[in-house]
Amino acid sequence: MCMQKINVVDLGEIEYEDALNIQTQKFNELIEHKIAEQSNEHAHCLYLCEHAPVITLGKAAKENNVLFSEMILQEKGISIFHINRGGDVTFHGPGQITGYPILDLDYFTSDLKQYMRLLEEVIIRTIAHYGIEGYRMEDATGVWVHSRLDHQPKKIAAFGVKTSRWITMHGFALNVNVDLNYFNLINPCGFTDKGVTSIQQELNATVNVIKVDDVKPILVNNFKQVFNIDLLV
Repeated sequence: MCMQKINVVDLGEIEYEDALNIQTQKFNELIEHKIAEQSNEHAHCLYLCEHAPVITLGKAAKENNVLFSEMILQEKGISIFHINRGGDVTFHGPGQITGYPILDLDYFTSDLKQYMRLLEEVIIRTIAHYGIEGYRMEDATGVWVHSRLDHQPKKIAAFGVKTSRWITMHGFALNVNVDLNYFNLINPCGFTDKGVTSIQQELNATVNVIKVDDVKPILVNNFKQVFNIDLLV
């Protein structure tokens, strides 16, 4: 099988609903190709973006993991979406890279757990660029760090995906310089005993802000390497 190519699209700052519509359209396109027995070779896409503050609840989400009423959240300018990815509740907002890989896994791996490990590896390599050691936890999807603040495990990146006919959508969220106070509104990913962190916080970068646009090319390069994939030109 030849090296696959991927189209990386930076959507910039975009409302969650608009990004959801974009990735859903691409997701459906690849499924239609497969049903029609058309090749999806080189049709893969990776969307990168930042969202306005939004809380999303996956299929396994428990309502009580959102700690405030929808009315209060709306007053704070935070929208809520119930979506069809796996996982519980999470937050997306400015200062966080949200990535949506739309891939046909027939060209990569037919093991969904392996796909998740590959996504985690992309993030582990990306934060390693900043001298931050990330790791996996058994039965706790995501990338974790041993926080410099309290020496406790904290999640720096969350994951949640959906697949149909081995086509993927949804993906990952890496905290770069996001306001971590937003996570006090929820039990992130359903955890009540574990916190969240960011690249900014772990570097204690109080003077020089770690910019999302500086992290994106590092992440894309690691995505290429981990998935053995090339950019479409």
